[in-house]
Amino acid sequence: MIFITGDTHIPIDIHKLNTRNFKEQASLNKNDYVIICGDFGGVWSNNNEDKYWQKWLRNRNFTTLFVDGNHENFDLLNQYEVSDWNGGKVHFINDSVIHLMRGQVFTINGLKFFTMGGATSIDKHLRKEGRSWWKEELPSKIEYDEALNNLDKHNWEVDYIITHTAPLKIVNTLVYSEDNNHLYSFFNMIDTDLNYKHWYFGHFHEDKKIDYKHSVVFNQIIKVA
Repeated sequence: MIFITGDTHIPIDIHKLNTRNFKEQASLNKNDYVIICGDFGGVWSNNNEDKYWQKWLRNRNFTTLFVDGNHENFDLLNQYEVSDWNGGKVHFINDSVIHLMRGQVFTINGLKFFTMGGATSIDKHLRKEGRSWWKEELPSKIEYDEALNNLDKHNWEVDYIITHTAPLKIVNTLVYSEDNNHLYSFFNMIDTDLNYKHWYFGHFHEDKKIDYKHSVVFNQIIKVA
């Protein structure tokens, strides 16, 4: 089985995956997956709290997958060795917690997932670079190019898109207004040119099906397969 949920901001919103709130896990195993749509937060300080929650997830009856959001410690996250997994590049936080890197296409239980983490922090002026904010929150040209190359390899057809934010036209249905940036422009193009079934994203701390192809998730845990 494959489930999708929103930001965990470990330890703030990780409770959604405990046994009380996510009862389905009782019948799952490590060949079942929960995908977190960014702002994972479990690789933040490399301290005992990080290690506690990484072990807590390792002990769940499922494997945790996540794309990165804007609130991640990219200095630490990018120290993990890059590995290949199910057709794309990943960081293994441990054998049961896996970071799905940007611009990848993964085949999981027979379904194709395109992943592209990142977003803009609207509160970055209140944060300190290298401690609570990192410029790597937005993808690089290399990551955009890799995304396009990987989509070419898959003939621009996947089952699901997993990101942290969304195309600008979708974002503007959730907030009053957001200025365009290169990630929004990229997602606008993806939304038009990529053949897919559904796009799931987090970031906006609400649960809502926007239309027949886009859903924002936060506390809801959606079974997709």
